[in-house]
Amino acid sequence: MTDADIRTVTGGMAAARRHGKHPKVLRMSVELPLWRALTGYRILTLVYTLCLVALSYRRYEHPLGAAAYMGALTLWMALTWRRTTSPERCTRRFLIADLGFAVGGILITPLVDSHARIMDGAPTLPSIWTAGAVLGFAIKGGWRWAAVASSAVAVTNLLERQELARDTIHNVVLVWVASVAIGYVVEVARASERTLARALQIDAATRERERLARDIHDSVLQVLAMVQRRGAAIGGEAAELGRMAGEQEVALRTLVAGGMVPSVHGARPGDAAAAVPYAAGAGGPGEAAPVVAAPPPVTDGSCDVRALLAPYASAGVTFSEPGAPVELPAAAAAELAAAVSAALDNVRVHAGGDAHAWILVEDEPHAVIVTVRDDGPGIPVGRLADAEREGRLGVALSIRGRLRDLGGSAEWVSVPGQGTEVELTVPKGTAPEGGRRGKARA
Repeated sequence: MTDADIRTVTGGMAAARRHGKHPKVLRMSVELPLWRALTGYRILTLVYTLCLVALSYRRYEHPLGAAAYMGALTLWMALTWRRTTSPERCTRRFLIADLGFAVGGILITPLVDSHARIMDGAPTLPSIWTAGAVLGFAIKGGWRWAAVASSAVAVTNLLERQELARDTIHNVVLVWVASVAIGYVVEVARASERTLARALQIDAATRERERLARDIHDSVLQVLAMVQRRGAAIGGEAAELGRMAGEQEVALRTLVAGGMVPSVHGARPGDAAAAVPYAAGAGGPGEAAPVVAAPPPVTDGSCDVRALLAPYASAGVTFSEPGAPVELPAAAAAELAAAVSAALDNVRVHAGGDAHAWILVEDEPHAVIVTVRDDGPGIPVGRLADAEREGRLGVALSIRGRLRDLGGSAEWVSVPGQGTEVELTVPKGTAPEGGRRGKARA
């Protein structure tokens, strides 16, 4: 299934939920070809049966009886052929009536044909058209319905032949096995559809949760951490306000992370500052928490990445860019700039105010690569994974999540004592949540 198919399916499911209906997009997408095939089968087998009866017309003992049945069957098909084009039209009453036409044709065959011809293996009046009625039960109700319908046809064929002839048994077993197998396959397909629908719902909910968590981390959590630290530094009533802000920060981080946040180094629940590591993008104790810059306004069309990243240049940040514009869709460029901002905040927090950072923009044929490097002490091995398990969202969402939503990747290279390098790659022609989906290598 392609990304376009997934977006079409999830869009249809959302529309169905808005109207208070159960989503049927997935079920229809798989079953509709089966119903169309059944409709075609019934029409083709009717034509074949008419030709068969026409060729043997003079051999019947009562040819007018055979012609009358074929006329009634043709009229039935003309009035009901659309019934098998969708599961909604194909009701249980119709299936029973359709099977009744097939069984009735088999039972009246001895009345219009001679016993000798029947013993010689002459086909029944409905012939192979009967299988269409049985297949309708299989597609509509699964293998159990198919077993009941095919068993009814089998008993009727044995009554018509009045003996256990080899060809009759062969035909009976063939119809029974084929219909039950098709019914079982339909049930398996429906179970797979339900699983896929649930997986798509979970994926959509997870992406929306990550987007909200990323926005919260880039604004509310950072401000709460700053209030907590400044309140502790000022003292007095501000200290109480800071304590409450710290408690709310921990509670909000727990909610966003989807689980309880474990204490770090014996920190108390209200001690938010002790629980914020470097990977979270917050400052250390006694420092003002750096606030990640909000993404630039999103507009239609393309945007020069250089224009969004140039403001980050300062005495402590060296910005290197190509001589030509580096264009990305505006939404993708804004997300990339926000990820670079989060990476620079990590540099300030982890490496300190004296650390120097370098931003390098590379315009490749199929992607834009932005590298953020610093000369700090580096990240200890396993620190990023530990931070994510503890509910710290800076790297997990502000950087890695943004790049994943763009179909790109984020890679960290860090050697203790030699600094850290973050490589952000964004494929060209992508936009958040709507472009190609790729795997984040980080």
